[in-house]
Amino acid sequence: MNDALAVEFLNAVLKEYPDAQPTLVAHSPFEILVAVMLSAQTTDVAVNAITPKLFAAYPDALAMSKATAEEIEPYIDRLGLYRNKAKYLATMSRQLMLRFDGVVPQTYPELTALAGIGRKTATVVRTDAFNIPGIAVDTHVSRIIKGFGIAGPKATPDQIQKRLEALMPESTWIQLHRGLIRTGREWLSARDPQFPEAWAKFKPYYHPIKKESRHA
Repeated sequence: MNDALAVEFLNAVLKEYPDAQPTLVAHSPFEILVAVMLSAQTTDVAVNAITPKLFAAYPDALAMSKATAEEIEPYIDRLGLYRNKAKYLATMSRQLMLRFDGVVPQTYPELTALAGIGRKTATVVRTDAFNIPGIAVDTHVSRIIKGFGIAGPKATPDQIQKRLEALMPESTWIQLHRGLIRTGREWLSARDPQFPEAWAKFKPYYHPIKKESRHA
C-alpha cells in the first residue's frame, strides 16, 4: 500500500469513528495511568470491572504509595499478570511521590522512567489525561498497519508510531489511535478480519501477519 492509499485508508478510519472515546473508565491522570498499566494483556472490560474498588481504596498516588504490592493484589487478582502489576503499581506510586509530588508527569522521558511504563502506555496517558497528540501503538494498531504494509512486518511500535504520525496531521492523531483500536476490535480482528462495505476497496491490500507480539 503506497502512501496515498495509506492516507486514504486512515482517513476512512477517521470517518468511520469520528468520535471514538477511551474505553477505560478513569477520571483523573492518576486513575488513567493506573488503568492503562493494568490493561496490558487484559481486556479493558476486565480492567473496568475491578478499578472502582481499587480507586476507592487508592484514589491517588499518596494513598497507593503507602500500600505494599501484597495489599494491592486482592483488588486486581482477576487480571492477568496481577502480581507483577501490583509490584509496578506500588513502585510507580512511590516514584510519583518522590519525584513529582504525586502529580502524573506529561513528558515521555518522565513517564517512561516510572516503573511499568513503556512508550505505548505513556502515549495513552498523554492523549487521554492531557490531550497531547500522539498515536499509541498496541497489538490492534500494529496488526492493522503491518497487515496493510504501511509499516514493515518487523517494525517496532515506536517505528509504527513515527510512520503514522508522519503520514497524518497532528490534529488527527488521538482520534486515529482510538479509531484504529476500534477497527481492530470490531472489524480487522486477528482471527476473522472483516471489512465494512465502505472499506471494500482496501481489502485486496490486507495481508495479516500470522503472529503478533504483545506491546506493553
